[in-house]
Amino acid sequence: MSAEENKFKIRTNPQGKEEIFDYWRKKYVVLTPEEWVRQQFLFFLVEEKGYPRSLIAVEKSISVNRLAKRFDAVVYDHTGNPAMLIEFKAPSVALSQKTMEQAGRYNLHLKVNFLIISNGTQHYCCKINHQNQTFTFLPEIPHYTQLTD
Repeated sequence: MSAEENKFKIRTNPQGKEEIFDYWRKKYVVLTPEEWVRQQFLFFLVEEKGYPRSLIAVEKSISVNRLAKRFDAVVYDHTGNPAMLIEFKAPSVALSQKTMEQAGRYNLHLKVNFLIISNGTQHYCCKINHQNQTFTFLPEIPHYTQLTD
């Protein structure tokens, strides 16, 4: 088993489905393709980009146009304000404008400065300028210290 595989706790539940331990939700969840992307990406943020694990929230509910919605992940800054919204898709799902619009709708409530969409093979990150109502696609995922620049 490689070091990378070692950091993921995977088991088979009594119904025969594979589950992965989600360190953020502190429980085992069904290992779907989208969940595998989420776990891989969040560990990348923590290990490679300096994101504090304690400042990442997974699958929390928000109200969008009076409808309950669940975002995939939000990263908070050191003051506890949402700084980045991340939407995950399975590798088989092509990322599209529709995917970015979904994250954008969630952002109407959160008002983060960074949006990311990822299907594990493609990632798009943009920085939002709320004052000018514009956004800029970034060439790479920013380090955590760049979230408050």
